[in-house]
Amino acid sequence: MAKKADPQRKLIAENRRARFDYMIEETMEAGIQLVGTEVKSLRGGRANIAESYASTEKGELWLVNATIPEYPPAGQFNHEPRRPRKLLVRARELKKLASAVEREGRTLAPLELYFNDRGIAKIKIALAKGKKAHDKREASKDRDWKRQQGRLLRDKG
Repeated sequence: MAKKADPQRKLIAENRRARFDYMIEETMEAGIQLVGTEVKSLRGGRANIAESYASTEKGELWLVNATIPEYPPAGQFNHEPRRPRKLLVRARELKKLASAVEREGRTLAPLELYFNDRGIAKIKIALAKGKKAHDKREASKDRDWKRQQGRLLRDKG
């Protein structure tokens, strides 16, 4: 069953692969430091966060490998599509995330990129633990079984 879309926000990009590759432990919202042409490109609904990740460097949180394509009308004043972008979080949240990544071996995976109700670009990042191959197979079996249960219930009822 599909989730209802939240009327308060406009989804730009989603990392569906992250939920398959990682066990999501905790999620949080962060702002993104963007230039004007990046915002224009995002308003057109064009972005890719499937291969991206977040990292802590020099006391700051960065989004790496996210692709926001160039905005064609900008001409020579365009941005670099795959540049690292600074994520804006509170200091105590940053310390918590950095310690989890360093000590516990967790990963910071972006889940969704969207505009909130005020029209500001936000990203939902997850503190996640990588799944092993057998965990992925088990998740796939569970998903298939749930789908089959739904079919059986629908056919009988």
